[in-house]
Amino acid sequence: MATRARVRAPELIGKGGWINTGDTQYTLADLRGRIVVLDFWTFCCVNCLHVLDELRELEEKHRDTVVIIGVHSPKFVHEADHRAVVDAVERYQVHHPVLDDPELVTWKQYAVRAWPTLVVIDPEGYIVAQHAGEGHAHAIEKLVEELEAEHGAKGTLRRGDGPYVAPEPVATDLRFPGKAVLLPSGNFLVSDSTRDQLVELEPDGAAVVRRTGEGILNEPQGLALLPDGRVAVADTVNHAIRAYDPGTGALETLAGTGKQWWQGAPTSGPALDVALSSPWDVAWWGDKLWIAMAGVHQLWTYDPASGTVEAAAGTTNEGLVDGPAAEAWFAQPSGLAATEDRLWIADSETSSVRWIDRDLVVHTAVGAGLFDFGHRDGPAGQALLQHPLGVTALPDGSVAISDTYNHALRRYDPASGEVTTLATDLREPSGAVLVGDDIVVVESARHRLTWLRLPEEAVRVEAVAHRTQRAATEVAPGKLQLDVVFQAPAGQKLDTRYGPSTRLLVSSTPPGLLIGGEGAGTGLSRVLEFDPAVAEGVLHVSAMAASCDDDPANEYPACHVHQQDWGVPVRVSEGGVARLPLVLAGMDA
Repeated sequence: MATRARVRAPELIGKGGWINTGDTQYTLADLRGRIVVLDFWTFCCVNCLHVLDELRELEEKHRDTVVIIGVHSPKFVHEADHRAVVDAVERYQVHHPVLDDPELVTWKQYAVRAWPTLVVIDPEGYIVAQHAGEGHAHAIEKLVEELEAEHGAKGTLRRGDGPYVAPEPVATDLRFPGKAVLLPSGNFLVSDSTRDQLVELEPDGAAVVRRTGEGILNEPQGLALLPDGRVAVADTVNHAIRAYDPGTGALETLAGTGKQWWQGAPTSGPALDVALSSPWDVAWWGDKLWIAMAGVHQLWTYDPASGTVEAAAGTTNEGLVDGPAAEAWFAQPSGLAATEDRLWIADSETSSVRWIDRDLVVHTAVGAGLFDFGHRDGPAGQALLQHPLGVTALPDGSVAISDTYNHALRRYDPASGEVTTLATDLREPSGAVLVGDDIVVVESARHRLTWLRLPEEAVRVEAVAHRTQRAATEVAPGKLQLDVVFQAPAGQKLDTRYGPSTRLLVSSTPPGLLIGGEGAGTGLSRVLEFDPAVAEGVLHVSAMAASCDDDPANEYPACHVHQQDWGVPVRVSEGGVARLPLVLAGMDA
């Protein structure tokens, strides 16, 4: 086994305490003898949810030697609420201990720069690997096998049951529902996300008519009526679009292979042959089904006439950039609503509401970017939201916004350009349906549908504004050496059979922050140059590397894609760092 740097793992500290341990508080010393995988995550982040799913097989296969610990590290203010973290752990079926670190103490101790980041600690308490982003489960599996052999031989491996204690189940008709749609019968169809079902409710929104999808669906979210009377379903974790027949209860797959889309895979073609990535909502607009593809920050379409799908808007880069659809940037679009001339979009990670017109040009109505959020009413240019997951078109041309992390229903009026608050004290609203003069809200964290009369006047709310809790990295004026660290996992090598196997894309907000080093390239190191007239901003760095099994005798080696996007707040100052290392996989020398 290769010699590794011996870096002692810092202690695990989190003011929120431990979840899924039966109230036991743990230290690293309590875990000595086990292989520990720290998963730095936050529950708003779709990439973090992907990694939770990637780790499930490892967690089960090595249950007696590996302890996975989620270190919850919030981006949004709402995510620092302990009750919200407890809810998220249940909502996303996290079956390992979670340390709630609302003040990012452990995040800073481990010098983490991105969600998600995985850190592997050996049985003697030393850090042996760090991985940012998705696609690392195979590498960690190989490392775990090496550590099991090494420490089994040394006598430093301790096998046995882990510290996970399952919470008591709670009996409710719905459990963290995602979206709802009104059926022609007057009944509601609700995506009951945590229980992997669709639930049909009577017009009162309470009495259950039918449940379907168990064993087929996996955390379904968005729903949309199709012209043929069926309902399109965003089967989020299965990376698929289904069609549900309310008459028979039958489910049919319309699009997706069941595998997650990765960079380099097809973005158009026969619907059942093209992979998708965490479709979160759907809407019928312009004779096609539009898909909010949260996992890759894009909008896709499904055309039932041709049976094809294609990417329709977004570049896969995460951010807020308007313009022609093919050039626009989104950040985890999670809600859609169609009108005659607009498709409204809840773009959750930028806390924004966007729209796309008939000419396929993207516009922003409300929102400033990845790091600015809050609860502020008034002119749309100054108004703030906090991670909205849903939008609902209203009859007067305005749009209701399920402002999820503000626990509020908001309204944007294009005619006046004003944002107002319609209702507060809603627990994580994630969607809403118009029913006559009422609006029925999916109150996800209260596990119910809630009726509201559309008010004549807005609610007065004290304005608050926030920026993400991550401190800016102080960088030296002039030039900065950017190094994305990638070390191919044991038994693998970079796949250069068909050309370069790495990719690096760099941009900035504001665009004038950089006067050198922007753009795409194949090398993972680059010199960036800052404009001395711009004092601070955000570096957007996207990196990808493909590695394959290093076995000359194998004509068809298995290959693995590792990728991550970083948004790094930076401030130019004398005495700042001259080098910025971002670890994709391995250890920074």
